[in-house]
Amino acid sequence: MRAVDIIRKKRDGAALSRPELSFLVRGYSAGGIPDYQLASFLMAVFFRGMTDAEMADLTTEMKLSGGVLDLSDVPGPRIDKHSTGGVGDKTSLVVAPAVAAAGITVPMISGRALAHTGGTLDKLESIPGFDVRLSPGRFKEALKAVGAALIGQTDDLVPADRKLYALRDVTATVDSRPLIASSIMSKKLAEGVDGLVLDVKTGSGAFMKQPDEAEALARAMVAIGKACGVKVAALITDMNQPLGVLVGNSLEVIECIEVLKGNGPGDLARLCEELSAHCLLLGEAAEDLAGARTLYREMIASGKALRKFRAMIEWQGGDPGVIDDYRRLPQARFREPLLSPSSGFVRAMDTEEMGIAMCILGAGRETVDSAVNHAVGMHVHKKIGDRVEKGEPLCTLFYDDEARRQAAGERLLRSYNISGEPPDPPTLIKKTIS
Repeated sequence: MRAVDIIRKKRDGAALSRPELSFLVRGYSAGGIPDYQLASFLMAVFFRGMTDAEMADLTTEMKLSGGVLDLSDVPGPRIDKHSTGGVGDKTSLVVAPAVAAAGITVPMISGRALAHTGGTLDKLESIPGFDVRLSPGRFKEALKAVGAALIGQTDDLVPADRKLYALRDVTATVDSRPLIASSIMSKKLAEGVDGLVLDVKTGSGAFMKQPDEAEALARAMVAIGKACGVKVAALITDMNQPLGVLVGNSLEVIECIEVLKGNGPGDLARLCEELSAHCLLLGEAAEDLAGARTLYREMIASGKALRKFRAMIEWQGGDPGVIDDYRRLPQARFREPLLSPSSGFVRAMDTEEMGIAMCILGAGRETVDSAVNHAVGMHVHKKIGDRVEKGEPLCTLFYDDEARRQAAGERLLRSYNISGEPPDPPTLIKKTIS
């Protein structure tokens, strides 16, 4: 078998077999196939696409490129939730403890901030002492003791994906649907889960801007899950504005704690309920979605979900006192409102620009090596459809550096579209695929 023959076959639009994909993945991972040949393969996939069977085979081979977590001795159904990312997207910090409180095991391997989107690990690390670098052994211990744990990807987990992603990043093939789907699903299947709920974002703050793009990606991942024997449900959700009203690492932790206390903004609370309900349904904790939603509300109202979050923080070395005293979280030195230049209604928001503004402020990464300021961020006062008067605050910035505040503020002002007519409110949950 030769790499050049496989590349030519895909270039000409033919489907590749499992042995051919295995040859490429294993050969590239071991260093036997050079970058320039894999780059050619990636570009061929970018233009020619892949069948469902090819995507499932590629996902499986990537999964098998490293260690696969064996959670067979961890009791209960094992269900995870994954989001494709957005601004203010913080649902994992609510879903994991709420679902675990109902008796489902939640092994969640999460990521850091990427481009304009926030990262779950960065939010958790704003909690003093919280350790996201658990070894696989400690990860299993946490799952047995608490029922949920949130950690980062280990060096041994899906190494082929890390190498392939780096090559995709420099060959303009990142936004290939089969490669995105295989990348996400290989990491999730390596966790050893029984089921997976996907939150696929669409809109101005998502990687998939158009709903049809998001739906195609969701269907690809659901198909991969089915082929690999894992139950998958996907929700297509709105990212035309930030989720919730607080954006920034420690600020988003506060907002999640408020949701766990039965408070929090309506859109965030509703999405957390729906994602949790699908997790509970896949884990067979309820007979239908209506029963799963009721169970979620019971976990919130009884305080069980909040107590589970406290236990997660304690087990992973964090300060549980942040639940009762938000001043124990990182605090920005200054805050200042961003005032509206005109009166009218918020017609649209360029949410990607808002995410970039948060990166400028220090809440995200401008380069791979950038340090994250866990304290900075913003409180969004006006969202799509809201009436605003000239001189009224659109949002409040939490910041430590004046130059960064000024640059971020200018970008935020440009991200608001204010007009005389109220728009139709965006639909939060657009479609469910399972």
